[in-house]
Amino acid sequence: MTSLRMLSILHSPFFILPALVLLLAGCGAAPSPATISPPTALTTVPPAITSAPLPTVRQGLPTAAFPSPTLTATPVLSPALSAVEGEAEGLTPTPRPTSLPTGDIMEPETLILTIVYDNNAYDPRLKTAWGFSCLIEYRGQVILFDTGGDSPTLLTNMATVGIDPSEIERVVLSHIHGDHTDGLSGLLPIAGDGLTVFVPQSFPARFKDAVRTRTHLVEVREPRKIGEEVYTTGEMGMGIIEQSLMVRTDEGLVVITGCAHPGIVEIVRRAKALSGDEVYLVLGGFHLGGKSRREIEGILSEFRRLGVRKVAPCHCTGEQAIRMFRQEYGEDFIQAGAGKVIRVPLSE
Repeated sequence: MTSLRMLSILHSPFFILPALVLLLAGCGAAPSPATISPPTALTTVPPAITSAPLPTVRQGLPTAAFPSPTLTATPVLSPALSAVEGEAEGLTPTPRPTSLPTGDIMEPETLILTIVYDNNAYDPRLKTAWGFSCLIEYRGQVILFDTGGDSPTLLTNMATVGIDPSEIERVVLSHIHGDHTDGLSGLLPIAGDGLTVFVPQSFPARFKDAVRTRTHLVEVREPRKIGEEVYTTGEMGMGIIEQSLMVRTDEGLVVITGCAHPGIVEIVRRAKALSGDEVYLVLGGFHLGGKSRREIEGILSEFRRLGVRKVAPCHCTGEQAIRMFRQEYGEDFIQAGAGKVIRVPLSE
């Protein structure tokens, strides 16, 4: 009965008109509703990708106007957080030593972030299109955050920078907009057997059911662990529900956002409160395309107050906001776009 009632609401004109307004106010351009094609449509890889074998994944490798979220009841990330469903307890965060034994040298773990899909250009070899996707390589894990707006562009860009999609272990989708989810349909047929897809619990049942027929699905509501030192903020927002990623590094916390519909300041505040770490880098779409200069100045002030050390805005951040972040952060501003590779710690 709940499903029938929801279908009735969705087809009501009282739902459709506000939904159109929300879409037009979305990520700069109105993204298409996310869909997963029928099973028969997902059995082949786009022809452009099958012409040559894909290489292997790299190895070794703002103001007071913004309301603060209620954080008093927010749990702090710790080994007590549940491990990934179906996986061993060994995924608890690695304890950080307070000091090193005399004579020992600890090599820092390198976090590698590769933007494989974005509407901003960086590497001229890669195609650009409206959307976002970022590959995370860290502590032996390969995680894809969002999948862009179409699979041919996503897979072609991956091949260009030497990423084998079959090596991806987990996919995390930030929110339901098609420019962040539509690349999944072409990825699933060539992904490895152990692929797990993490989606906000609020995703439509039809989407979740379609993914479940092809791979393991985990619904996310509360903050939880995705992998070793990788966490989700859990669902955030009242309109467009969204989750963001947090990666704990020796340099500090790295926050990765899709579109930041709940508010980029709110996301950073929550990530910092959950982890208890200082924020080293915020990367992704900040959703500031429609903000005034004064509003952006307020957000910059909040970033400074929160201690954000480096920024890499892209996707739906907007040209004016990107310019202002560049001016404010100077050498700590990282130009981001399709093909950009960021290593933490940063290499010269």
